[in-house]
Formats: sequence, C-alpha cells, structure tokens
Amino acid sequence: MEIKFEKRPVLKEKPQGPLGFGKYYTDYMFVTDYDEDQGGFHDARIIPFGPIEMDPASMVLHYAQETFEGLKAYKTDDGRILLFRPERNAARFANSNDRMSMPKVPEDMFVEAIEELVKIEKDWIPENEGESLYIRPYMFATEAQVGVHPAKSYKFMIILSPVGAYYPEGVNPIKIWVEDEYVRAAPGGTGFTKCGGNYAGSLKAQEKAEEQGYTQVLWLDGVNKKYVEEVGSMNVMFLIDGKIYTAPIEGTVLPGVTRDSMLNLLRDWGYEVHEEHLAIDDLMAAAKDGRLQEAFGTGTAAVISPIGELCYKGEKATINNFETGPLTQKLYDTLTGIQWGKLEDPFGWTREVVIEEA
Repeated sequence: MEIKFEKRPVLKEKPQGPLGFGKYYTDYMFVTDYDEDQGGFHDARIIPFGPIEMDPASMVLHYAQETFEGLKAYKTDDGRILLFRPERNAARFANSNDRMSMPKVPEDMFVEAIEELVKIEKDWIPENEGESLYIRPYMFATEAQVGVHPAKSYKFMIILSPVGAYYPEGVNPIKIWVEDEYVRAAPGGTGFTKCGGNYAGSLKAQEKAEEQGYTQVLWLDGVNKKYVEEVGSMNVMFLIDGKIYTAPIEGTVLPGVTRDSMLNLLRDWGYEVHEEHLAIDDLMAAAKDGRLQEAFGTGTAAVISPIGELCYKGEKATINNFETGPLTQKLYDTLTGIQWGKLEDPFGWTREVVIEEA
C-alpha cells in the first residue's frame, strides 16, 4: 500500500504529567477512502491531526454505520516498539464491518497502516510505568444520502493517544452495578461487534450506576436478564472454587483480545476454564458463601480491573475483602510483562515495529 505523508510545519507540545486516558492526541492521523465506484480503498495518507470535513447528509450521522477498534503500542526498556496481537484486532474489525454491511479492511492493510503511523509518531510513545500509546482505528459511512441502505463510500482512519490508566483506581478493585432494567445485546444483534451504537445504548445504565457510586455496569443477557455477560467496557471473569467462569462467545459478548489472552494464560497455568452461562443468582450465592474468590474485568484499555464489590437488586457482595487477588495480580503482571517486553513471549503475541535508520 502506498501511503502519502504530509508533514506539518509545527509539531504539538507533548503533554507533561499524568496522561489520563484519551485526553491527548498525536501530531498525525491515517486516512484512506473507500468508494464502491472507484474500486475500493484509495488515497491512503498520513496527514496532520485535525477536524474532518463531512457532508451534513453523511449516512453515518443518520444510520450509524460505524465501527472501531482499540489496541496499544508499547516501548520496551531497550527502546523497541511492540504491538500486541494486532492481527486479532484486524480480524475482529473485519467481522464488525461485515455485520454492519461495511467493506472489510484487509488484515495486511490494517496492520501496515498502524505500523506506518506508529513509526512516524514513535516519539509520542510514553515510557513511564504503565503508560502506552493507544491506537484507535475506525471506519464510518460518508455517502451523502438520507436513505436506509448500506453506504457506497467510507473513511477508514487511525488516531493515536498517549495514555495512562483507564480507571482512576488503577489496578485496584472497582465497584460494579449489576444492571437488571436495560439490556446491552440480544441474540442476532450487534453485541459481538465494536460499533458505537453498542456503547451509546449502554450510557443510560452507566449513568445510573455512577449515581449509586459504582464505576461500571455488569450486563445480564437480553432474553432472560438472568445470565452474566460482560462489563460495560470489558469482558469479565470469575474465580469460583478454584475454577474460572466467563460468558461464552455466542454473538452477544465482545470477543476480546485481552479476554482470549487471559484464557490462554489461565489454561497454560492449569486452571479449569468454563466458557458457559453463569446465572447472576448463582454468582451472588457464591459470593455470599465465600466460593467466589476473585472477579476481574479484562480489556485493552484497562488490561485487568479487579472487582471488589457487586450490587444486584440492592444486595451487595464484597469480593476478596475488596482487595486485588493473587491470580488477578499474576495475570496483570504476566500480560503487561509480555506487552512491554519484560517477560518472554511464549505465545508469539507481540509484533515489533521496526524503525529503519535514516
């Protein structure tokens, strides 16, 4: 893929102090257009970060044809730059696009675009403990027509953001509100995709949770409102009687890259893993009688977030004395150790972005 590079005359001043999450953006962004009448993707370019000009009738604004991904670039102690399983994000992005009747971005194009942009923005990768460069690929319909049908034109873009911890709590327990009024996804819907509509529809429950002093929402299934599915921005796992339980990937739960990585580690360590439906009543009972030993959310942004409290229908359950459990900590230390190149990568998950010397 030929990518044009448009240099900007004055670069931004890089942020100082705590980065937070998603507050700062790098100097450049990747853009390519898709037009059905022009044979597909064309005019790939890396240009200065800035506003997007859109027609008021752009179909994304009216019918929400939009998908996105999230992954990170890491700076190792010896100065190498690593990506973590970008091909998995590429495959999920293609599946999301297929469900939303959008063109698939070829995997090699997806990864190459990320690598080229990261090479240019390498100086934006933070080097402090726990910090990384968040990568946000996304795609949306640009055809200007108010009509309910798949668009014929799109933009595929990538922006970058230096980030710290996703949650202010860091790797400390968070409080979770179990949502029993609203639903996130139902069979046959878009629950397995990363599309903006899934997240917009979750905000009402998130507001309700925050009003009650809770950080996130634990969603139940959309049919029976009985079985545990996922936390708002993460997959979720439970250690019960020494065994791991997590919701199955059946179309209503996001197939998380971090989720898959955690399950690989757990199985490698000899844990019995159950990817099956877990009733919220059974979960609360396990918490009440002490069989629920640990609970944690997993995702690219937060990596892992221990859960210290669940609240369901007014009943509160404290998990592991509201402390980070040893397994949760081991998973975090191992995965981040691989991601930052501090530990051996026996799974071949990391991909080095090679910077050619001038």
